[in-house]
Amino acid sequence: MRVKIQYLGLVKTYTHRSQDELNIDEGTELSTLLSKIAASFGKPFNPEIYEPNKKEVKSTFVVMVNGVLMGQLDGVNTKLKNDDNIIIMPLMTGG
Repeated sequence: MRVKIQYLGLVKTYTHRSQDELNIDEGTELSTLLSKIAASFGKPFNPEIYEPNKKEVKSTFVVMVNGVLMGQLDGVNTKLKNDDNIIIMPLMTGG
């Protein structure tokens, strides 16, 4: 199955691209996809955004699946489906 990943803001600086499309197995968990991305980009993506060993997205970044925050789903254990759209971006703050 295929998923689309969008990198916004500072994440785009780390990946040097704005999006990817990856083939993954049906039912792959978000943590597995994030680990694959972290392995692909290395530092500073890992450990600045996601640490595969801890299965942890840093608190200053947000991951969304089809427009829903991963925390409102099953976190990094969220199972992905064909054509899911994943967005990785810095946490927005106001002042």
